[in-house]
This record gives sequence, C-alpha cells and structure tokens, in this order.
Amino acid sequence: MKLTLNSAVTEVELSGIRQFTYLVRDTPGACALTIGEPDLDTPEHIRAQAKAALDAGDTHYPPGNGYPYLLEAISRFEAQAHGLHYAPQEIIATVGATEALFVSFSTILNPGDEVIIPTPAFGLYDALVRLRGGVPVALPTEDNHFQIDPAALQAAITPKTKAIILNSPNNPTGCVYTKETLDGVHEVLRDKPIFVLCDDVYRAMVYGTEFHSFAEYQDMRDRIIVIQSFSKPYAMTGWRLGYCMADAPILDRIQVFHQYAVTSIPSFVQRACVTALETPTDDVCALFQKRRDYVYGRLKAMGLSVEEPQGAFYMFIDIRPFGMDSTTFCTRMLKEGLVGLIPGVHFGTEGFMRLSYCYSDADLKEGLDRIERFIKTL
Repeated sequence: MKLTLNSAVTEVELSGIRQFTYLVRDTPGACALTIGEPDLDTPEHIRAQAKAALDAGDTHYPPGNGYPYLLEAISRFEAQAHGLHYAPQEIIATVGATEALFVSFSTILNPGDEVIIPTPAFGLYDALVRLRGGVPVALPTEDNHFQIDPAALQAAITPKTKAIILNSPNNPTGCVYTKETLDGVHEVLRDKPIFVLCDDVYRAMVYGTEFHSFAEYQDMRDRIIVIQSFSKPYAMTGWRLGYCMADAPILDRIQVFHQYAVTSIPSFVQRACVTALETPTDDVCALFQKRRDYVYGRLKAMGLSVEEPQGAFYMFIDIRPFGMDSTTFCTRMLKEGLVGLIPGVHFGTEGFMRLSYCYSDADLKEGLDRIERFIKTL
C-alpha cells in the first residue's frame, strides 16, 4: 500500500537559513553571525505581566482573535505611533508574524494564483505561497539598490497575479523603501485587484531615515493586510506573538483560518503584550544603529561592496567579485575562516551573503576579524 502526501508539502524544503545555521553551530570553534534574533532578553517588566497573569489564573480559553483589551491597545498604538487606523474588530492577535502571513495567504490564494515577491526576500514567503498552492514570482531588486522599479513591477504582473508582499525594513538587506518607491508601486497597483501584504515587523528599527509603510495608501485599504510582530522590537522572539490588521471584510475571513488553525494565542501573555506596546524602543534602536555603523565601516574598510542598511539588523554583502556562488563561498568561509554567514541563495538572490548584527560587540568584532582574514586568502 502506497501512501501519498499533499504535493505542496513534498515540494517545499525546510528552511535553508536554519539548515546552514545548524551547520555553523555544529562546526567546532565557529563564530556565528547568522540568526536575526536580538541578543537581549525580554524586559523584566514585560515578563512580570505574564507571571502575574499566571498567578491570577488567566489560563483559560481567551476569545479567538484576542482579548478585547489587547485588540483595543493595538488599535490605539497603531493610530498614535504609525497613523494607521484599524478598529479592534479589524485586528487578530496571532502566533507570531509567521501565522499572520500563513492565514493571510490561506485566505486570499487559490491554486495557481501568483504572488510577486521582491528579492532578495525572507525565504518564508516563497514557502508559504507554495504551501497554499500559489506561484511565487520573483522581482529582483539587487541592481536597483534594493528598491522596486515600477516598470519591472508592471512587467511582472499577469492576469494570475493575486498579491505582492512588501517587507520594509527588509530582511535580508536592511533596505527601507523610499517614498518615491512606494509612490511608484502605488501608481502601478491602485487600479488593480491585487492584495498588498505589508510585512512591517522591523519598522521600529529605522536609522536616520524617513519611514513610510504602504499601508498609508488608504485608497487601497480594501486590499491591504498589515503584518506585525512583538519579536524584534521587544526581544520577544520566543513568545511567538504578532498580529495582522485588515479591512473588516478581509479580516472576517482571515479569522476563519486563524481559529481553525490555532484557536487563539495563549491567554496569559496578552497583558504582557499591552505592556510591550507601552514600552519605548529608542534604546534598542540606538543599540542596533551603533552596531550597524561599526559593521558597515568594517566591511567597507575590507573593500567589500554593501548597501548601508537603513533599518532592521542585517547586511547583504556582495560577493560576486570573488567568482563563487554564495553556498560555496559561505561554506569555505565557515571551514577555513570559522565564521558563518547565510548564503544569499536562501533569500532568492545569488552572489551575496547575509550578516546579522544581532550579536554582542565582542562577537561582531571577532566575526569581522575572521571575515577579513578569510578574504585576504582569496
């Protein structure tokens, strides 16, 4: 008897980012600059709220989309901090931004629908689209300073195009889409039945530049889904908490997938989420900007080509002059130089590698010293 599985599952590989990170961790003496996780613990006053909720017996089923007080806090925070106006009824608290993306794609995609993904991009997007029967369509940006060219976007659109995902600040480049870029994207999309997923999870980490989200284009509100996360700005990666916001008719259908997939986020973490939203992130942003400046300066001094990131905590380094594909380069650098970065191929863009500066100053110095010694041998 032969058993069969969903063909989408058999055709999607496990995360290349994590697989290469495991290779780095299994290499004795290696210095890892691979994972995008702040080297900070969740602030104590946020943790205290979860502890207090447990002690108070807040261990029962909460409402599927989240307690009203949390949804009201998110609605208030987004309006005051970002100028985005979504009613509590237009918000779902999710198991991280990953679930928010998964249920959003599940809601809008039919088999064969195309999703435009500006590359380089976080590999999760490609995988989720494929798992929902969609077709990822790469939109390369590496030759345009990682900005979207409206003409290229127009050329990528077909009758099967259902959505585009915009991630700014971007993983893996640290790029922030300019207002000119977003205006150009808006001009192309405004009269088309195409959804826009705004993955804005790094928007609290923007360095010395003006930030705009595509969600500001309210004439397209009926087609916009905003994805957010508590992971990065509040060092809450292990909590697995995020949220999505959308126009009421879309949100009404997204909640169907959410409730049948996970029912709800845990009850006792929701007061902590409110406390997180009330916590300033200026110090965290300043810390990563300082690290950005140090890493960028070191890489440029080595003669490496890299765009200066305007947000997030990544650098996407051009290694095309060395004449090797990114997997070969990063594997050699790991074995010979004992330092690990993620090959660019795992972000849909060959000839680059991603460095995460989520690590301590000492780790960053050691890792950069090793990179410098390695490239001098080439």
